Amino acid sequence: MPLDHFHIEPGSDFSLSSFDPAKTPGVRSKAGAEKKLVSDIEELSKLQSMLFVQDQYSLLVIFQAMDTAGKDSAIKHVLTGVNPQGVEVHNFRVPSAEELDHDFMWRAMKVLPGRGRIGIFNRSYYEELLTVRVHPELLANEKLPRSARKKDIWKDRYEDINAIEKYLTRNGIRIVKFHLAISKEEQRKRLLARIDEQDKNYKISTADVYERTFWKDYMSAYEEMLRHTSTEYAPWYVIPSDHKWYTRIAVADVLVSTLKSLQLEFPKMTKDKSREMEKAKRLLSKEK
Repeated sequence: MPLDHFHIEPGSDFSLSSFDPAKTPGVRSKAGAEKKLVSDIEELSKLQSMLFVQDQYSLLVIFQAMDTAGKDSAIKHVLTGVNPQGVEVHNFRVPSAEELDHDFMWRAMKVLPGRGRIGIFNRSYYEELLTVRVHPELLANEKLPRSARKKDIWKDRYEDINAIEKYLTRNGIRIVKFHLAISKEEQRKRLLARIDEQDKNYKISTADVYERTFWKDYMSAYEEMLRHTSTEYAPWYVIPSDHKWYTRIAVADVLVSTLKSLQLEFPKMTKDKSREMEKAKRLLSKEK
């Protein structure tokens, strides 16, 4: 799959208005994509085992998207074959009173994945550059000092996030970030489906529909965020998400490629370990 189609180059002038959320580059059919997803999940499971045993790196996967874009679905389907003991999923919703008494990165930093583990952020600290930017009145709840409440606070936050992600990468936390891009029309259809299908009613509120009135503001915030925070060490991938089956295979491909880049391997057998295995085999053979 052509991953270059999705990767946002650092400093690029990427535009969401010219991005087609319905495209499916590199895949000829849904059936072909589903077949490849099975293969990718098997590969992902093997790489996760190596990640865990090597115990040097961890993987932080961040999902950001408009409502209904398929974050939950991608997490569920792509990670279905990995060992659940090695994966932690964290959902970041409206900050609590305790979280608002700390800096905006605090709640995310305390749940970073340990070495050998995969951490999934369903939304993240990037909400500070999206929802909070579209609704700047939310800044009042963050109790910021007057010196921080300035017009270019977003520029400061780009710099802060880039610096923290660079620090994390240097310490063995590999970061990969996905924006699942959905068209406004496809979102409308999925919201209607949530209303019409009773077992999906819990997924929707009037607030979700209200947020659509800020669509242009969100697209502008996403564009600027992607341009300023996609780096060599913590890249953004924009995934076409009007077709969920394609979203899943694209995400899986990126994760497999990212883990392979770490050059993971199982520990090599030492002479002492080899002798120990031979002894264990002899003892087991005597039980016949």
